Amino acid sequence: MVKSKKSLSILMSMSIALVSVLSACSDSASEGKSGKQGASSAPSSTVNANEPGWKSSTDPITFNWYLNYSWFTGKWGVDKTTQYITKKTGVNINYIVPAGNENEKLNTMIASGSLPDFITLDWNADAVDKMIKGGLVLPLNELAEQYDPYFFKTADPAKLNWYKQDGKVYGYPNQSSSPSDFKKYGENYTSNNTFLVRKDMYEAIGSPDMRTPEGFLKALKAAKEKFPEINGQPLIPFGSQEFTSTGNPSFETSLFEFLSIPNEKDGKLYDRTTDPEYIRWLKVFREANAQGLVSKDILIDKRPQIEEKILQGRYFAMMFPRSDIQNQNVTRYQQDPNSVYIAVDGPANSNLSQPKLSGPSIAGWTLTLISKNVKDKERAIRFLTYLISEEGNKDLFFGEKGVTYDVIDGKDQFLPEALNMYNNDRSSFAKTYGASYTFWMLMDPSLNLKWAPASVEPIKEPEDWTRGKVVDNTVYSNLNPSATSPEGISLGKINTQWGKTLPKLILSKSEAEFEDTWKEFQKYRSQHELDKIQAFQDAAFKRNLDKLKE
Repeated sequence: MVKSKKSLSILMSMSIALVSVLSACSDSASEGKSGKQGASSAPSSTVNANEPGWKSSTDPITFNWYLNYSWFTGKWGVDKTTQYITKKTGVNINYIVPAGNENEKLNTMIASGSLPDFITLDWNADAVDKMIKGGLVLPLNELAEQYDPYFFKTADPAKLNWYKQDGKVYGYPNQSSSPSDFKKYGENYTSNNTFLVRKDMYEAIGSPDMRTPEGFLKALKAAKEKFPEINGQPLIPFGSQEFTSTGNPSFETSLFEFLSIPNEKDGKLYDRTTDPEYIRWLKVFREANAQGLVSKDILIDKRPQIEEKILQGRYFAMMFPRSDIQNQNVTRYQQDPNSVYIAVDGPANSNLSQPKLSGPSIAGWTLTLISKNVKDKERAIRFLTYLISEEGNKDLFFGEKGVTYDVIDGKDQFLPEALNMYNNDRSSFAKTYGASYTFWMLMDPSLNLKWAPASVEPIKEPEDWTRGKVVDNTVYSNLNPSATSPEGISLGKINTQWGKTLPKLILSKSEAEFEDTWKEFQKYRSQHELDKIQAFQDAAFKRNLDKLKE
């Protein structure tokens, strides 16, 4: 960032610095010392709103960063990219990842008040509200005002406004695209939501149309008959994401989008779970199970087991996020290009409408927060500002110039050796280079579009299939009540009941049994204040509309 040399800018910077210092002094009496090392509330260096704050100190410091994802295995400092960022900023990261159930680990830390410096979790996780209401996390805007006003030059105002609560912002999202971003880049956005089939099997049974219930069941049956075993193990005709205590996204959001079921009708939120098309397809999966086309494995397998079976090529068809199979698909491609998983048109509504797939919304995927226990408030907010900036995002994507990338043909590009590994061995690429958002906690999808190399097979085909089908669903984000509110408690009970009901629906021995289970669930919803939950969601929807107009 080039410093302004005009006297007016200098005077403004001095004024901002003076205000910040005075603010720090007035706050220090009530705020006192902070964190494990008792960091002072006053900035250790002059605050300049026109200069990235992280540059003022690159002394070594290690932050503990909790990721609420048991599947994450990345280690900071092992690869070239994170080594470069530490060398540049002085910041080292110690990632903490739960070994088992994420919610149990996080709830234990919340109950004890022993949160690490940074926390990253799903933006809509119940724990976000618990941490904010419990005073366990710090407002980013207040930290920025005091220690790093450059944050406000870097952060997207629309994203800050979206996550504002009583004038404070506690977290910053990744994979977040504001409405203005969507208007500018929307046609280039892709979705992660895909219906996948194993290419060689699909072609061997005649590349059937699987959009209708009849075609879908017929294709699963044909695949099972033609390929009963894969390397001595039974074929799994249909696969999905893992079942949890609250359901399965493959049979919820993914299916809604494949069936193009609207989020609203006549200006009001629509209860998509009661849509006839949705119920029709849930019955199709019940029928698939009755015909022996749904393996019991999909009801119990967790992500590691699913990934292993994808690598083995044991699934014929899957409702599954395309990015979650990339590593396995690349390996399969290297072994046999015809054995990869490709995206095709899957379950559709009665009109065979094109799917409406979610792209990056303003809510994003995860939210990163700073704990009240943070060992150094100043360095923490300045490092977060760096990570969300274009500079930080570029470092996270490309790594170090001359090591991972360089200017090639007038454009920043991965060096040939790195690009070859990127295209052919993503796992080794992540461990060796750590670039291309291996550390994705604060990635910006719009910036990613500037740098991402053209996709190659087998990644290209599933990615391209989603183009032109992506819609902005921002306004339907963040509609649910907080977990601790009366409506939130009721919604939690309904979600847990759904987690029990969904497998029962699929395993129903008859359509009559399915209908009974379905009616029982609807009755349960009604008995647990569904009307109040929906009233809350309607009000939240209207607030979202107003936010997006601001």
